[in-house]
Amino acid sequence: MILAAAQFDPTDGSIDKNLGYHYNLIDLAYTHKAQLIVFPEMSITGYVRERAPDYAFVENDKRLSELRKLARDYRMVIIAGAPIRIGEKLHIASFVLLPDNSVKIYTKHFLHKGEEVAFESSKEHNPLIKLNGEEFSLAICFDIENKEHLEAACKNKSTFYVPSLFYTNGGIEGGHETLGSYAKKYKMNVLMSNFCGKSYGLDAGGRSAFWDNKGSLVESLDEDSQGLLLVERNDNGWKGTSIFTNYE
Repeated sequence: MILAAAQFDPTDGSIDKNLGYHYNLIDLAYTHKAQLIVFPEMSITGYVRERAPDYAFVENDKRLSELRKLARDYRMVIIAGAPIRIGEKLHIASFVLLPDNSVKIYTKHFLHKGEEVAFESSKEHNPLIKLNGEEFSLAICFDIENKEHLEAACKNKSTFYVPSLFYTNGGIEGGHETLGSYAKKYKMNVLMSNFCGKSYGLDAGGRSAFWDNKGSLVESLDEDSQGLLLVERNDNGWKGTSIFTNYE
């Protein structure tokens, strides 16, 4: 099994440009035979808060059509984020685009302080992703700071925990410590994606990473570079590779 975490420098509010990064990184992941790729929090829009209503997606948004096509054509699970409006409520969400052309939605369970001005939390949308006999649970950013979130994934017998983050360069070290401790304590593989560059006027911390279910850090990207983290499982465990790109 080969998995990928994407890292790039977003342009807040520029959906077409950010989708272009997605297409390029998905193509790159496909050339390396990845079966799943995860992107950071609100990867399609960049981290938008007060302007989120202007960029909000809906459940069957036409702007996802190319991502859905890539998921079908490449037989790949694609996890990408954006604000979503469900009924009258606005949430931070991950779209899970599956090879069978279906789309599942995960909504952020726990909001960071300040996000409540634009969003509402919700635990109603919490899909489990099945791949190669494994169970994948999703998370978005501040979810990982709440142990009950990880414990719920364990109760669901998940073997992988997949957070989409927007952690700054001042917070990513703590994020690494938290996720590494989860992997060791709960015996769960952890695949994390984070932005580099800037979003919401803040310096993102990069360092997208993978920990195996013993808590060992298998591979991590650096703080600043765009690219892919790839991990492959073989008979001897997990092997990681970093691939750097230069998208403008």
